[in-house]
Amino acid sequence: MYGSFALLYQENDSSSVSWNCLERCRKNLICQIRMFFCNMRYMFIQTQDTPNPNSLKFIPGKPVLETRTMDFPTPATAFRSPLARQLFRIEGVKSVFFGPDFITVTKENEELDWNLLKPDIYATIMDFFASGLPLVTEETPSGEAGSEDDDEVVAMIKELLDTRIRPTVQEDGGDVIYKGFEDGIVQLKLQGSCTSCPSSIITLKNGIQNMLQFYIPEVEGVEQVMDDESDEKEANSP
Repeated sequence: MYGSFALLYQENDSSSVSWNCLERCRKNLICQIRMFFCNMRYMFIQTQDTPNPNSLKFIPGKPVLETRTMDFPTPATAFRSPLARQLFRIEGVKSVFFGPDFITVTKENEELDWNLLKPDIYATIMDFFASGLPLVTEETPSGEAGSEDDDEVVAMIKELLDTRIRPTVQEDGGDVIYKGFEDGIVQLKLQGSCTSCPSSIITLKNGIQNMLQFYIPEVEGVEQVMDDESDEKEANSP
């Protein structure tokens, strides 16, 4: 009889311990869920159209890269950014671009409906910012700052790009990168929404070229530099 009471006491005690463990797990799970939604609650992502109908700016209301930009024209170039890799997993995403306070996503073609893509893009961006992970895993220099080896003309070109031209282009969800100056021709690479924009040539000739020629007489023209095999190899190198 006493053995039966002892066994019953042991079973009740074991059940009590199991119940306490489950209760602690439940409370921890609720706490984590609350923290997750608390981080998401204050994130309101706005979208803004760009001159390129296939590109859309997503503005999370938080700094993205703050003082620089990064372009990911293909999934292979996104190895430095966990967020960019996640966005490329969404079917229909062609390229990704990070600005100081925005993210530009370009879809593959005009037939794709933004209303079908946006929910997945919203969720991916919100989940990533809530995770607290770094946006990029390795610092990569933008190559825009002037160096001691730049001559006076090149230094002026870079200064105009940084102070007058790039801020305007970034408002449209893109960027312009200086690639070189040779025989009076400024070589520039368009990024983000500007890459496949129908009005990119107009932007180069009527906007950027006219401004550079106005301030710098040595500039005879502007040409766009496209991605080539060397850029692709460099982007994929560790």
